[in-house]
Amino acid sequence: MCAIEAGRRGRRVLVLDHAERPGKKILISGGGRCNFTNRHCKPENFLSTNPHFAKSALARYTPSNFLALVEKHGIAWHEKKLGQLFCDRSAQEILTMLLTEAAEAGVTIRCNMKVLGVRRTDAFEIDCETASFRSASLVVATGGLSIPKMGATSLGYDIAQQFGIGVIEPRPALVPLVFGREESDRFCDLSGVSTDVIASIGPRKFSERMLVTHRGMSGPAILQISSYWNGTGPVTLDMAPGQKLAAMAQERRDERTLLGKLRLVLPHRLLDRLLELDPPSGWSNQALEDWERRWHSWKIVPETTEGFAKAEVTAGGVDTAFLSAKTMESRVPGLFFIGEVVDVTGHLGGFNFQWAWASGAAAGRAV
Repeated sequence: MCAIEAGRRGRRVLVLDHAERPGKKILISGGGRCNFTNRHCKPENFLSTNPHFAKSALARYTPSNFLALVEKHGIAWHEKKLGQLFCDRSAQEILTMLLTEAAEAGVTIRCNMKVLGVRRTDAFEIDCETASFRSASLVVATGGLSIPKMGATSLGYDIAQQFGIGVIEPRPALVPLVFGREESDRFCDLSGVSTDVIASIGPRKFSERMLVTHRGMSGPAILQISSYWNGTGPVTLDMAPGQKLAAMAQERRDERTLLGKLRLVLPHRLLDRLLELDPPSGWSNQALEDWERRWHSWKIVPETTEGFAKAEVTAGGVDTAFLSAKTMESRVPGLFFIGEVVDVTGHLGGFNFQWAWASGAAAGRAV
């Protein structure tokens, strides 16, 4: 996106990609259909040490702008829940669209170009294994540490630190959580069971599906809340969102009929386990209300996450205090940072792609 915008302005643009072909993360996204943006994209959908930083770029390149590009290329798309937009056919169409736009803008893309080092004299000098290049400006769009098997490295952070630009400690985000021994013993034999929950940490709440895995928890609700987990505290789960359990129990004051009613709310195996761990302590109104309160605020303290190998994105990154919110240029003239390498991390559902398009466009219009 950055190269396209810069090329349209008559800039001479070279994209260096260490992969053997461009756009590999685009191709695997959204189950191969690329969740390319989200209609409801707002600054509130992003985490950053500076929550205001993303506002400028997001306002100047919106989901409607990207959707117009998609429709220009005749790509069929559909909307899933919560404003998520996907290709009808294949993510390859989004990649082909971007490569076509880049070619029309006169952009040169070279793959298999592993960067060995960067220097700055009167220009930026980039050394690769097979060639060296000089440029007036350098844009770092290297992504984070997520999914190392696809080639993720720390190069972007290394370049930032080389030039005295701060880096907020990177950490896995949108990542499954791993149980400690106690919760593993309680739940991991239920691997594959999923249910609707509200997952929360402090004021942050996500109402989506939770999936029990052989090591812990995953599913959209857990991936979302994982971005806010500090590595030590509890995650609170409402195991029966919107359900009035106490009233239900008061209507049917015996375990058998209550169980039948609850089976309409929760998967049977999970319900049986929760009742085994925390049955009503009695049938008084107070006892039932206490029991309901616990089910709506079930606390689990994860031991860890599945790490960068399973994380969809990387939180943290290049400190926005060193960057222009309008142009993405750093305090080093001519050096720009865009996309996931920056300390801006989106929620699940197309937001991280929209940040890529928006930050890329901001830099491309200024470089």
